[in-house]
Amino acid sequence: MKKVNLLKTALCIVLTAFLLNACNDGDGYSMDDAWYSIVTVNPLNDDAYSLTLDNGTTLWPAATAVPYSPKQKRRAIAVYTILSDKFQGYDHAVKILDIQNVLTKAVASDLGDKNDEEYGNDPVSILNMWIGDGYLNVEFLFKSGDMGIVHYINLLKTEHADTPYYFEFRHNAYGDNTLYAQKGIVAFDLSDILGEEEIELTVKINTFEGELTKKITFKPADAKTEIKMEKVDVDTVKYNNIIK
Repeated sequence: MKKVNLLKTALCIVLTAFLLNACNDGDGYSMDDAWYSIVTVNPLNDDAYSLTLDNGTTLWPAATAVPYSPKQKRRAIAVYTILSDKFQGYDHAVKILDIQNVLTKAVASDLGDKNDEEYGNDPVSILNMWIGDGYLNVEFLFKSGDMGIVHYINLLKTEHADTPYYFEFRHNAYGDNTLYAQKGIVAFDLSDILGEEEIELTVKINTFEGELTKKITFKPADAKTEIKMEKVDVDTVKYNNIIK
């Protein structure tokens, strides 16, 4: 994590006005383009933070349209414009148009016979599941009602013969009814598991169509590949806040 000192903070303030007007057509970036990425937020002090994309690309928020003061390292959805490249050791200086925390959790403990009671086993539909920047990231659909119940989401590591990295994706709806389809996103910290060796994760999921098992291979070299940032209309990015 990079340290921020008073000199750097002051310099960033001075350069922000310049960066807001900077646009290098040769780089293919435009101030009119909004980009969408799932990122890791790295707090630096009470007022500053940096962002890391899944492949290690770093972003420095030189300007922002929304207040945001992260208290801990976590995943988030960021919408931003690119102001410049190669800014003070970061790959890009950006303006944050919107940023929303993603539910970020550690892997849950196996409670044996009490797993269903604590973690539930209500169905979901998996939209996307991938490893990025040391996290297992899951986009999924679930059903909720009109009672304001917050659903409980976990990744449970269990013992399984001949499968050292066996997990269960768990959803506890706490008896909520199923009136509406909701989209959720969650990130699980795998920093204690992932290293310099290739490993295969097996994840069991209870879906609306029945039990599903997904296998995800982690290759350390994949973390260094190019990641395409996705252009997006800011107004189309919607979030869900009824999961914990």
